[in-house]
Amino acid sequence: MINLKYLPVHFSLFLIIGIFLGYEYDFPLGLLFLVAFIAFLFLSFFYFRANNSFKPPKYFVLFTGILFLIIGILNISLQKPKNQKKHFSKFISSENLSVIKIRTVLKPTDYYLRYTADVVQVSNNSTKGKVLLKIVKSGLAKALNVDDLLLTKNEFLKINTALNPFEFNYRDYLKKQNIHYQMILADANFIRKNARRKSLRGFAYVIRKRIDQKLENQNLSKEVIAIFNALLLGQRQGISKELFENYKNAGAIHILAVSGLHIGIILLILNYLFKPLEILKGGKTIKLILLIGSLWTYAMIAGLSASVIRAVTMFTAISIGLAINRPSGIQNSLVVSLFILLMINPLYLFNVGFQLSYTAVFSIVWIQPLFIKVWNPKQYFIKYFWQLLSVSFAAQIGILPLSLYYFHQFPGLFFISSLVIIPFLGLILGIGILIIILGLTDLLPQILTNLYSIVIKSMNEFVAIISRQESFIFQNIPFSFLLLILVYTLLISSVDWIKNKTANSLICVLIAILLLQSGLIYEKRKIQKTNEFIVFHQRGNSFFGNRQGERMKVYQDTNSLDPWQKSILTSFVCGSPNLGEIQRLPIKNGLKIGSQNIIIIDSSGTYKDTFFMSDTIILIQSPKINLNRLIQNMQPKMIIADGSNYKTYIDYWDRSCKNKSVKFYATNENGAFQYHY
Repeated sequence: MINLKYLPVHFSLFLIIGIFLGYEYDFPLGLLFLVAFIAFLFLSFFYFRANNSFKPPKYFVLFTGILFLIIGILNISLQKPKNQKKHFSKFISSENLSVIKIRTVLKPTDYYLRYTADVVQVSNNSTKGKVLLKIVKSGLAKALNVDDLLLTKNEFLKINTALNPFEFNYRDYLKKQNIHYQMILADANFIRKNARRKSLRGFAYVIRKRIDQKLENQNLSKEVIAIFNALLLGQRQGISKELFENYKNAGAIHILAVSGLHIGIILLILNYLFKPLEILKGGKTIKLILLIGSLWTYAMIAGLSASVIRAVTMFTAISIGLAINRPSGIQNSLVVSLFILLMINPLYLFNVGFQLSYTAVFSIVWIQPLFIKVWNPKQYFIKYFWQLLSVSFAAQIGILPLSLYYFHQFPGLFFISSLVIIPFLGLILGIGILIIILGLTDLLPQILTNLYSIVIKSMNEFVAIISRQESFIFQNIPFSFLLLILVYTLLISSVDWIKNKTANSLICVLIAILLLQSGLIYEKRKIQKTNEFIVFHQRGNSFFGNRQGERMKVYQDTNSLDPWQKSILTSFVCGSPNLGEIQRLPIKNGLKIGSQNIIIIDSSGTYKDTFFMSDTIILIQSPKINLNRLIQNMQPKMIIADGSNYKTYIDYWDRSCKNKSVKFYATNENGAFQYHY
């Protein structure tokens, strides 16, 4: 278990709290620096007062916590564009010439080639800051390379937010990567130049391109090359949607990213290769230096992505912990690596991969020994597979609440995927690294790539078989943030009780159970008391919902829900625990929602005079009506236009409502309309 008396644990906890506070709220930088300075003065005073026998008084712990809390707030606050003097957003205008440098290549969509880029100059001002870049696909559009420079006068655009409740919020996702703007370009909108100097990312990109070229020359399929890039180089752009879903449903999605699992296996391989060095004088130190150097060289080739940096930093710390050879070395080294990463980039804290990786590793270190205590077979073969299975179960127990919270899905056959794939993953990675080395030295034999292709195709086929067992894939599981906290409280207290068997730990378990039960009761009562009417946003279609407690009526303009409407409704259900029966109905011209009279006018422009005086009017399917006369006759308090209307109509209605002092709500601008009653 983590040593709570270990100071970096305290530092990390307060740092994490500070990062959360700084992300959610804005604090004056001057005040933060002042408080940090005062805390540092008091901290120094109590430190020197303790003399050589370092027995920190309670005030030392207090001011240490305050200092790292403020450091966390400061660290994340300084990442915000408004607190950066050279952020490009402070210089942009419609006429400015911008210089953009390609940073990473993202997976393309049906319409765009996508990249992240650094804005290095606006007019004559040297700037910094990242932007999402979209290049319209066309016959002339050519893929850009890392470090390419683009000169353009196109404007920077705000990134659209989620327009429906509980839908994936891409703007928030990019915000947590410090990307707040996007730019959309066609071929005629920019001039492309090659950079004079290559960055580390650019150099790594050239190496990866060369490896890809060598593999293509060996006549490997695009599917095999895509899996090779994902497994060994951390690049998932080439993986098809179907293949990605197969790995996700089989509980093997973590295989398709260079993560802690991959780096851990590579570390084991390197540790075995460098083991003979230990017989030399100072051999262990030389071995440690070579291990760490090899890991970071590999990280550079893999593109220095956030996941790669995270995994390599984590296992660099673990390598040092193993070299120290102390029982608590690994746990403490993990805490140190977490602390260092958050100091370098506090936004890592909000990265789902970061949360899953550290949770999985801590779970393995903490929980897996319990499985070994239950059964520790002597036979090597059985022991090997039991260790694999116990590691998989320990990691899955730890990350299960996070997985349910973020993905609302649980692959029931994850352990089968782990038992079959992980034993061979070391071989796959080992041969893959050999292919990289031989490919770069032009010594790659065809027989080796053919063998690798057979292994990869077999793995893909096995994963596809597992993913087709739909009865073992539990999807659309509602799981709120409150449940996430309460379940982890119960999990941590239960494991602590199993390990220590003390009265206090048992009391903590019982309290955690009561809290979880109270949380479930609270959420059930909350949903029972919730009544709301929702005008969902969907381009080209109309789609309403009327939720009354655990029941919901869905009004739609077609006989069945299309895939996009199903996606919207699925997201809503996952975000609404205890929502049960859903009844589907055709859209009516008049609805009584609570105390509100609602009239719905479609493309025919006609409506039933059920409510002569209407509180709310919903316009759908671009009706040709005289809105001024309608407002005068019905005197509505609000007019709503959903996503099925033409943009020109919406703009006209908006102006008309402003002239008549009537509130106008357009879902294409403001997102779904929600009325609680």
